[in-house]
Amino acid sequence: MSTTVPSDRPSSGIDRRSLTKLLLLAGVAPAVAACQSEYYPKHLQPLPTSLRVKMDNLAMTEADPIFIRIFKEESELEVWKQGPDGRFMLLENYEICTWSGELGPKFQEGDRQAPEGFYRITPAQMNPNSSFYLSFNLGFPNAYDQSHGRTGTHLMVHGACSSAGCYAMTDEQISEIYGLAREAFEGGQRAFQVHAFPFRMTPENMARHADHEHFAFWQMLQEGYQHFELTRLPPQVDVCDRRYIFNAIAAEQFAAAEQCPEYTLPPELETAFNAAQAEHQSAFEVALADIQSGNGAGGLFGTDQVLVAETPAAAPAAEAVQQASVPSPAPAPTVAASSTPVPPPAEAVAASASQPAVTAPVPPPGAEAVPAPVETAASEAAPADNSFLSRAGNLFDGLFPGN
Repeated sequence: MSTTVPSDRPSSGIDRRSLTKLLLLAGVAPAVAACQSEYYPKHLQPLPTSLRVKMDNLAMTEADPIFIRIFKEESELEVWKQGPDGRFMLLENYEICTWSGELGPKFQEGDRQAPEGFYRITPAQMNPNSSFYLSFNLGFPNAYDQSHGRTGTHLMVHGACSSAGCYAMTDEQISEIYGLAREAFEGGQRAFQVHAFPFRMTPENMARHADHEHFAFWQMLQEGYQHFELTRLPPQVDVCDRRYIFNAIAAEQFAAAEQCPEYTLPPELETAFNAAQAEHQSAFEVALADIQSGNGAGGLFGTDQVLVAETPAAAPAAEAVQQASVPSPAPAPTVAASSTPVPPPAEAVAASASQPAVTAPVPPPGAEAVPAPVETAASEAAPADNSFLSRAGNLFDGLFPGN
């Protein structure tokens, strides 16, 4: 009796993915990829062999979900990818070629300022026909930005190493980042998050910028930073009362410009979060005291030690977090910023020590009138529900109530 072999599998029964791995191990794949890349359009270029080997070593697949973090001051863009245990692991850290403006959020069209905040990228925001090689639209203004009357269009992460309000990479870098997003979408991810920060939100860095006009805004961003550091899962991001909230559980819907309904965090996550914030408060106060006494680095350009004081996966987790009953995440920094840091002397625009520091920044002075270059981009999708539970899976099974 003859057996019919499916046309997409070799007669040996090895599927195409397995065959690719065998070729890779044999040293053949690099040559094959080099030949294939000549026949693919730029937005369909295969991922480089080195990146596929790295994923294989981390037990990841090309189809696994991704998550991106951006740090302005360090000029770094991180791509994280979901690992076999459901947590996200750092896959690649790219040096940003250039970004536009200064530290701080974007306020209006033409201010040439790269956004800061929490953004959600869908397939509709990917632009294979970009004037800047390849790009994806950040989705600015999001619900938070709109609640503050902020304006702007075509805010991208793109290639061509040139920026007027965007985050610009080299063409080679954006090809890899675009390819990782493409494969994740094809694998079933509906949207991925991009978190754009002014700097790594360590207590030392927060202390260096404690007298900055946008410090209160950054305190709010730090809470989202901390949620990911604790869980290694992109947090559920909502907006109410014109501020961001994270992993919140509420019986009512959140509305960006309306008062927040009563909400809670999953109990064990709340315990871990509060412990980490308390630990940060102590470190923040020490760092701030050092700066005020002249023993620490201050201003925009601190010492190398400050800038590299914390890397995403290098430092052990805080003891208070380790002892919490929340499932132990991948190694996390020992400290994270507090929602109620001590305001610096003669600085009243930050948060009061008796209130959560989630107040939105004061509207800016007039912005530059020079408009940012316009690029034809795919349409932006409005932020939608991105459930923390749907990403956490059985890691927090039974811990959180269903949505």
